[in-house]
Amino acid sequence: MPVDRGVPPPTVMPVDRARWAGELPLSTFINAHYQYRDLQTLGPCRRVLVVGPGQGLVPVLLRWRGYAVTTLDIDPFLDPDQVGSVHNMTMFGDGQFDVVIASHVLEHFAVPYLDPALAEIARVGRHALIYLPVHGRYTALRFMPGFKNLDFSLVMNLYNYFSRPDGVSARYMEGQHFWEVGMRGFRVRDLLIRLQRNFEVLAHYRNRDWLPSYNFVLRSQSVTGNGAGRAQAADCL
Repeated sequence: MPVDRGVPPPTVMPVDRARWAGELPLSTFINAHYQYRDLQTLGPCRRVLVVGPGQGLVPVLLRWRGYAVTTLDIDPFLDPDQVGSVHNMTMFGDGQFDVVIASHVLEHFAVPYLDPALAEIARVGRHALIYLPVHGRYTALRFMPGFKNLDFSLVMNLYNYFSRPDGVSARYMEGQHFWEVGMRGFRVRDLLIRLQRNFEVLAHYRNRDWLPSYNFVLRSQSVTGNGAGRAQAADCL
């Protein structure tokens, strides 16, 4: 799918990458835990593509747990197994991976590149975990009485409800994000419609342990749409 000239193409993050790569905040561990937890819901899927491996915790964790992990990043500085952009993964075959993980990656794409990226994820992976940032500031009241695993949360977002990104300007997260969950055109219902062009949505939820993240668990339509795909994915959910 051609993209209009003048739209900024995917590129490396506009930050001090050496410093960023050396950081390991608590949110990185929380995010890694949720990725591992969501993988468990998909059954014995073992071949995983991690798009945007970040500081490298998730590949280490998953390999430790017996997953066959391949990493992809547009930035060679981060030493991925494959250098490239998720919107054009011609180096991988159809259904090559059981699961593609793209955690806090797609918001770095101008909107004209978003649908091609989702289509490529659905093509090379039978399932996907796509985690996205929530716009604005957040506060929460949480009650955990300490028995029967009861956990009640009231989350409140503070942001300009009418703000709408233009889709081609990285105005958010210090010039890193083109859009975020909750903005006009990117509310959860909007994203579900967009995702359902290529996926069946198995689950979606707000991460109550890391409020800036909204998480989607997906199955590619290439798996659900034909008998051969279902047979290939018999070992997964």
